[in-house]
Amino acid sequence: METTETSSMGLRERKKWETRQALSWAAVRLAVERGLNNVLVEDIAAEVGVSPRTFNNYFSSKAEAISARHLDRGRQIAAALRARPADESLWEAITHVAVSHAGPDDQRPDPEWTAGVRLMTSEPSVQGEFMKASAAAESELAVAIAERIGADAERDMYPGLVAAAVGAATQVAIQHWLRSDPPVPLTPLLRDALDQIAAGLPQPPTG
Repeated sequence: METTETSSMGLRERKKWETRQALSWAAVRLAVERGLNNVLVEDIAAEVGVSPRTFNNYFSSKAEAISARHLDRGRQIAAALRARPADESLWEAITHVAVSHAGPDDQRPDPEWTAGVRLMTSEPSVQGEFMKASAAAESELAVAIAERIGADAERDMYPGLVAAAVGAATQVAIQHWLRSDPPVPLTPLLRDALDQIAAGLPQPPTG
């Protein structure tokens, strides 16, 4: 499937991107199914049909491979934001691109899958890599926001604040998604979180 990120790639670059994506997804799937400590680099490489050496050309660890999907999604969101209509408000554009990468509105996860994801993301190594990936994704989003509004991502606080708010909203939505019983789709949660941020987090109802 062609994305904003891959549309300008040559054949070689696209093949490398596809291999990276396949390795990352295999790492996630196997870690969720078996538990991170029960998965070897060799297992991940075998799932994709490449050598462990090839895996090591892309990632330094299983945890980095797992978190790569989060970073790549952040990069895709930043690229997609640049492609949104210029007359669309900033938060409308951000919400559109963010929820479009979160899956269908009615996609309810398998309880066993979310349980596996909770266990996987509780691993300190994965948490550390996710923090690094989140910081990198927020930085790229801040640059895209700055370009859209004609600001300087280095000098102006606003793009960074918006990117950080989007990152926080995403993390809170994901945590609610993982804890929901019965499971619920992620997309409505993310849309609600972003809408609340865009509204300035009004005072909560009382009474």
